[in-house]
Amino acid sequence: MVYSGITSDRTMRGQVLLFFSVLRLSFVLGQVSYSIPEEMQKGSLIGNMAKDFGLDVKRLKSGKARIFTPGSDEYIELNNERGVLLIKGRIDREALCGQTTPCALHFQIILENPMEFYSVTIEITDVNDNPPFFEKNNVKFRISETAVSGAKFILDRAVDHDVGINGLQTYKLEPTENFVVKLYDQADGTKNVEMVLEKPLDREKNEHLSLVLTAVDGGEPQMTGTMQILITVLDANDNAPVFTQPIYKASMKENSPVGTVVVTVTATDADHGSNGRITYSISSILDHGRGLFEINDESGEVRLKGNVDYEKARTFQINIRASDEGGLVDSCKVIIDIIDMNDNKPYIHIMSKSNVISEDAKPGTVVTMINIQDADSGENGKVQCTMNDNIPFVMKSTTNDFYSLITDSGLDRETSSQYNITVTCSDEGVPSLSSSVTLTLQISDVNDNAPVFERSSYEAYIVENNTPGLSIFTVKARDADWNQNARVSYILEESSVNGVPVSSYVSVNADSGVIHAVRSFDYEQIKDFQFRVKAQDGGSPPLSSNVTVKIMIQDQNDNPPQVLYPVQTGGSLVAEMVPRSADVGYLVTKVVAVDVDSGQNAWLSYKLQKATDRALFEVGLQNGEIRTIRQVTDKDVVKQRLTVIVEDNGQPSRSATVIVNVAVADSFPEVLSEFTDFTHDKEYNDNLTFYLVLALAVVSFLFITCLVVIISVKIYRWRQSRILYHSNLPVIPYYPPRYSDTLGTGTLQHVYNYEVCRTTDSRKSDCKFGRAGSQNVLIMDPSSTGTMQRIQNEKSILDEPDSPLEVRYSFHLYCSQQYNQTHTVGQTFMILQAAQIKDALTTEHYTLDHHTVTGF
Repeated sequence: MVYSGITSDRTMRGQVLLFFSVLRLSFVLGQVSYSIPEEMQKGSLIGNMAKDFGLDVKRLKSGKARIFTPGSDEYIELNNERGVLLIKGRIDREALCGQTTPCALHFQIILENPMEFYSVTIEITDVNDNPPFFEKNNVKFRISETAVSGAKFILDRAVDHDVGINGLQTYKLEPTENFVVKLYDQADGTKNVEMVLEKPLDREKNEHLSLVLTAVDGGEPQMTGTMQILITVLDANDNAPVFTQPIYKASMKENSPVGTVVVTVTATDADHGSNGRITYSISSILDHGRGLFEINDESGEVRLKGNVDYEKARTFQINIRASDEGGLVDSCKVIIDIIDMNDNKPYIHIMSKSNVISEDAKPGTVVTMINIQDADSGENGKVQCTMNDNIPFVMKSTTNDFYSLITDSGLDRETSSQYNITVTCSDEGVPSLSSSVTLTLQISDVNDNAPVFERSSYEAYIVENNTPGLSIFTVKARDADWNQNARVSYILEESSVNGVPVSSYVSVNADSGVIHAVRSFDYEQIKDFQFRVKAQDGGSPPLSSNVTVKIMIQDQNDNPPQVLYPVQTGGSLVAEMVPRSADVGYLVTKVVAVDVDSGQNAWLSYKLQKATDRALFEVGLQNGEIRTIRQVTDKDVVKQRLTVIVEDNGQPSRSATVIVNVAVADSFPEVLSEFTDFTHDKEYNDNLTFYLVLALAVVSFLFITCLVVIISVKIYRWRQSRILYHSNLPVIPYYPPRYSDTLGTGTLQHVYNYEVCRTTDSRKSDCKFGRAGSQNVLIMDPSSTGTMQRIQNEKSILDEPDSPLEVRYSFHLYCSQQYNQTHTVGQTFMILQAAQIKDALTTEHYTLDHHTVTGF
């Protein structure tokens, strides 16, 4: 043990004596003890805990170091930044421990991640901060003057809350003419104070005496307390009371009711009268027993006045004084032993605990550290702890009263995601007392479960000719983990079907597992295929599982029957011969057909749809055999034409027809001559069909052409009317020959015929003009009032092959105009120019007011 210290003096303003010692390391990782004086200032250094335990300051921070002090106030604080222990609050040794020595504080320092704790003991040393004092300021004695020298008088002891050298050391009595003070050591370490008469009293000299008893401690500086002793000198009383025994022993149970008689003391006095009347009183009692007991001053019964607790004090010692009326006294000692009762249940302190633990925690992992205390003693203080059954945890005792809750086996969150651990601690008292605490522990998830499909394999059906994107069915996988670890994604594994990637057939929704068809399936091309779907969770690393999915294509009646026999050819004619001697049931031929569909969609039935003679032949419904149903006669025609329809059994059904040519003849030449015409008829029918189709196409073309032409003419006429209406051509007055004007009305009574002719297959034009008297073009302007312009027709230009004004179409232009007597020349007009004729190349017929133009 190593000690170091700093001297403290109460007069030196806050400087205190600091003792600290480092003891042996023990209990888990170690134990350290320090020694400090009481009344140190707040924030004073106690010791460097980190250095003494060999810990790094970083470890204190990462482990969230803290102080655990069960059942007591916190006087000490831990500075994690420096790793030192400091005074947190005022420490009064007398209030904390009373007269108990040594006085110490016990606490643990808890660290987490991993969980550790260290035990620290701090001894609180006493300083001389309490002076001795007497419970009574004065005490009175009545002493007979006949009292002999050596007579003893018991005085009340002084009380000093300090201990050791600072406690009460001695007494002084002043004045000392008649009395001296003597001290007598007791077995319990205390001292009885007696005042001894050395010189006889003389009532005639001093009837009353006043003495001062001073109690002195051994501290530095020395402190004292006083009590005044008042003595009345009486006449002679020569017999003092005497107790029947010097020491009385008694026992009682703790928690006994108030008023319980503990013991009765008895004293006798040989005197008579008032000098023999005895009065009992308590002269002294230790501090922890003050106020707990009282004595009947007449009977000497010691009764319980307060509540006694075995856990606070196990023994009480009382000094009883017996005095008579003459002032003589005697004393005895009463020792009371307290019997422990099982009145304290175990107390469970949770030192440190984890609320969450991973399911992959290894066996032996510390979950919680527990401190268990029972204030009772003996069997009443022995504690046994149990937990609820069927949980993977056990309690392990590390040292006395300290337990660790550790994992006993592997954890599985999927089996149990939470544990309510009830720890019950019971003592061995009668009756037994117990207490319990419930710890709730959550198990955090680890990705230790792969997704599991609901089925080991899947089969699904889809009808052929489906719509791409159609949902076929859903695969479902479940993951027993939680949260992100249980989030399942579905992935289509790469594979091929007939050399084609499976992803071109189906797709899988990553979230829902819905399988969609990517394409339209054809039963006749593929009847079934299989692939694998992987379910993968969202853990890290992810876990996955696979399942095989088989898609079955269901047939649909989408193919008509196909006739294999008889073969239908376009250029030659095949006929079956039936002799005229054929009997009923004669097999003529057999229609053979197949259907590429399956199931009932491929079940074929044969029916005779048309026949030259329906009374002669029949077709087998199932086998397609064509047989005669009566005797063939000479009256039956040679050429027999049968139309057989082949139907499947689908819904709706599909069919195919076949024409069977049958020749009823006995010789081949007869058949050949007959079927030559048959072939011609067939060719005739084929040609007729061709011509009908061609005629329909021509008529449709002509109708559309006429419609387009009519629309074009309407548009052209509208454009021409707009051009003529807005024309501003000048008008030169001109009067042609044979023009006569009657009464100035300007009437024109001539008809002018113009004819333009052109060949349909030549770029050149032959122009022929029908004139009335001269080769003129008549132009009339409605804006004029009687003027006409004569323009020479430039015929040479139209006749030239390379002229830009060459007219490429033939027209027959007929212009006719009649004028009434009341019309003026200026009220009629017509403008014909070569450019306008060229613009009207596509026009076949149009009308301008009274002018009609027709193209051929």
